Amino acid sequence: MVRTAVLFALVGMVSWGAWALFADFSTRTLAPEVSMAVSYAVGVGVALAYIAAQSGSVSLAGSGVAFAVVGGLFSGVGSISYYAALQRGNTAVATTVTALYFVVAAVMGVVFLGESVDVRDVAGIGLAVGAVVLLAT
Repeated sequence: MVRTAVLFALVGMVSWGAWALFADFSTRTLAPEVSMAVSYAVGVGVALAYIAAQSGSVSLAGSGVAFAVVGGLFSGVGSISYYAALQRGNTAVATTVTALYFVVAAVMGVVFLGESVDVRDVAGIGLAVGAVVLLAT
């Protein structure tokens, strides 16, 4: 099970790396919001094809739908901001800074979900933030 998770994570890592490159290329000739809309429309198509290929029924019950909607709102704002950063700046900096979303998620997990953070977690987050500071200056 862990091997499958790592394999999916590696595919995601490579795919998002390629996505960042092509997002940068697209913002050279398209407005950031148009580029993002086209990119995400294709992404939704991929997700729908993946859902259709799975066996079983799709459930839209419970609070998950509301959470997904709110998450989508934040994703949209973040994505337009990311594409605008690509259009106006350096791809390495824009991608690295926005990739620090995990720091925000970690803090929110502690505050809202009661998750614990140990010294190693704090050190890792600190090193990641330090790397971004070095890249951005």
